Amino acid sequence: MKSRNKKVITSLMALTLAVSLAGCSGNNGPSSAENEGNALSGTADSNLKPITFTYFSEDSSTNWNNMEDEVGKIITQKTGVTLDAEFAVGDPVQKISLIAATGKYPDLIAAKADLGKLVDAGAVIDLTDLIDKHAPNIKKMLGDKIVRTKYSLDDQSIYAIPTWSSVDEKKFKAEGGFELQHRVVKEAGYPEIRTVKDFEKVIQDYITKHPTDENGNKHIGLSLNADDWHMYQVTNLGFQTTGGPDDGEYFIDQQTHEAIYHFRRPEEKEFFRWLNHMNDIGLLDPESFVQKTDQFKAKVASGRVLGLASPEWDYGDGQNALKAAGKFDQTYGHYPVTMSEEYKDTSFWAAGFDGGYGISISSTCKDPVRAIKFLDFLASEEGQILNNWGIEGKHYTMENGKRTIIPAVQERMNNDNAAFQKESGIGLYWNLMVHYGDGIKDSTGNYFTRSYPEMLTLAYSEPEKEALKAYNAEHWKDLFPKEEEFQPRAYGAAYTMSLPNDDPAVILGAKMKDITWKRIPEAVMSKPEDFDKIWDAYMAELEEAGVEEMEASYTKHIQDRIKLWSAK
Repeated sequence: MKSRNKKVITSLMALTLAVSLAGCSGNNGPSSAENEGNALSGTADSNLKPITFTYFSEDSSTNWNNMEDEVGKIITQKTGVTLDAEFAVGDPVQKISLIAATGKYPDLIAAKADLGKLVDAGAVIDLTDLIDKHAPNIKKMLGDKIVRTKYSLDDQSIYAIPTWSSVDEKKFKAEGGFELQHRVVKEAGYPEIRTVKDFEKVIQDYITKHPTDENGNKHIGLSLNADDWHMYQVTNLGFQTTGGPDDGEYFIDQQTHEAIYHFRRPEEKEFFRWLNHMNDIGLLDPESFVQKTDQFKAKVASGRVLGLASPEWDYGDGQNALKAAGKFDQTYGHYPVTMSEEYKDTSFWAAGFDGGYGISISSTCKDPVRAIKFLDFLASEEGQILNNWGIEGKHYTMENGKRTIIPAVQERMNNDNAAFQKESGIGLYWNLMVHYGDGIKDSTGNYFTRSYPEMLTLAYSEPEKEALKAYNAEHWKDLFPKEEEFQPRAYGAAYTMSLPNDDPAVILGAKMKDITWKRIPEAVMSKPEDFDKIWDAYMAELEEAGVEEMEASYTKHIQDRIKLWSAK
């Protein structure tokens, strides 16, 4: 407790120093104090002289265009801010560790669960007062949910503005589950795709009839992307197919709120046994655990991969290439696949608003007030609409009070979205802002985001519409269990918690990850007769490494978060 308070005091001192330095700097225009009255929610303010903030994000942004895109130019015009941005290449955890260790901090940092490393190093500041004084849009949007942005029960500072959870969201779009090409399910007669065996059968039947594509290249039944941190997408399938919500590396008992390392659940063993079976019969891409992300996307773009079990953002670049080539029957539909019908796919099990990680202002930021005002503009109604819809007259029009994408723009979004996003900037700034979720309307009565039923329909290709019609569905979400079928999670999504770097759950978690990332590929790619032996050795190794101590520590953090969030 004392050491945590010391870090908070250090951060506040850094904030005071940063503001003082910014006030006397000759390079960045007027001081923060002089700009304090400037409102960044309307037309451009000529008093806001240009300033460049350095920015690091743990997430990649393949279409980033140095704010030279159309939306980026408007943001700069409105705020005076440009970003000198760097995005993680390889393991983002290593980069955050390096940033924390060197003391060379970017002005803005978008970290995830590794935020604790930055907090421990005094690298990021408490944003509570900045939000209160200079961020009316952020404050308004968060409302009473601001308690969920506090770091922990012991340290109730706000070190990050949440960017990965949307306020009051009601999702309309399915982006997960298992995926199958439209031509595969069409040839099978659009059968029910509910279990891993259903998924396996349609792939096997298609490959039996069509072992190769038109160029003589072998079709791939199921390809996985396990490149570096993408391994989590593979291991997450263990709980995804056995009824668990996405709580990162843990399965949380919804009554006792006790945490268990999710791989230790017997039912998950059977999922990885099924992957082992898929490998044995030749339906699993043998390069799944060794290929790089670019190779995975290239395979998707080739049209050879019949089935996937990845979120859409992971394979989207490859699918966009198929769309650009007009190969819409080789793009994918989403199916709620589980091990058996006793389990429900939990893609739409809402976590509620999570305040865990997001974007932070560093303790060496050249002007924290300008930085928070920049982020506050992005949180304004104008900023939200700009990021989600683009520029009125160029990307959308208002017709009889309804916001409508210009048809030529919609066509480019459907068929050439990567190039269009780089040019337009629409959606590029999502990870810099706290945002209203899908299904929420702005002051004009229009939705903030483009993910609502009528807009989704506009993006569907003919093969996609045909598949949906065959399944008696308007949208892929209709195939999945509904939000109301699940009880609310009192702790949100567990993976958004940021823990101190010296916490047992962090230290032991690193050991468990190393063991798991070695053993899972070994078990999946082994001979079926060796699977049980390898799995038993894996379980024993976890116990020897202290998995129970790790689980106990994480359980305490879950229960403390519930206490923090429920405090009045």
